Amino acid sequence: MERLRRPVVIIAAFAVSLAVGLLLMTWLMGDLRKVAAPAAIGGPFQLADQSGQVVTEKNLKGRPTLIFFGFTHCPDVCPTSLFEISEVLRALGKDADKVNAYFVSVDPERDTQAAMKDYLSSFDPHLKGLTGDPEHVAKVLSAYRVYARKVPLKDGDYTMDHTALIYLMDRDGNFVSPFNLKRTPEEAAKDLKRYL
Repeated sequence: MERLRRPVVIIAAFAVSLAVGLLLMTWLMGDLRKVAAPAAIGGPFQLADQSGQVVTEKNLKGRPTLIFFGFTHCPDVCPTSLFEISEVLRALGKDADKVNAYFVSVDPERDTQAAMKDYLSSFDPHLKGLTGDPEHVAKVLSAYRVYARKVPLKDGDYTMDHTALIYLMDRDGNFVSPFNLKRTPEEAAKDLKRYL
C-alpha cells in the first residue's frame, strides 16, 4: 500500500505545480499584453494631405480616427472601402466633424497630392488622403503593421497587394481594433460615436 501511495503523491504534486505554473504564466502573459498593446500598432509619422497640409500622429489626438491604407489605382477593394467609410461619415451627420478619416497611400510613386485630391473628390469631403516620399510612407506602413507589395502586370504596369483593414484609433491615438464596415452605415456610426 505504501508503495502505491508514493507515486500517487509524486504525480499529484507534479500536477499541482504544473497547474500553478500555467496559471502564473497566463497571468503574466495577460499583463504583458496589456502593457504592450497600445504601442503595437501606430507611432510617429509625417505625411501630407491632398491639399499639402502636413499631418502627423499628433493630428490623431482629441478625436477618434479611421485609417485605411490603399492606392488610387486600386480596382475594387479601395473604392468600395472608401465608399463605405463615406457612408458612415454621412450617417454621423454633424458628428462627422469630430472624426478623423484618413486614406493613406501604399503607392507613393503614383499617388501624388494631386492624384489623391482628384481621386478623393468622389468620396466624403471629410476623407483626407495622405501621401509622401517612399521613405515616409514605408515608416507609416511599418508602424501600422501594413503589408504592401508591388505586383508587376503583363503590360509593364503594376498593381499593389496590401492589407485592407480599417484601423480604429481612439482619442489618444491608440489602436482600438479593426473597424467593421460589414453592417449598416447607421450601426457603424452608432458604434463610432462611442469614441467621441
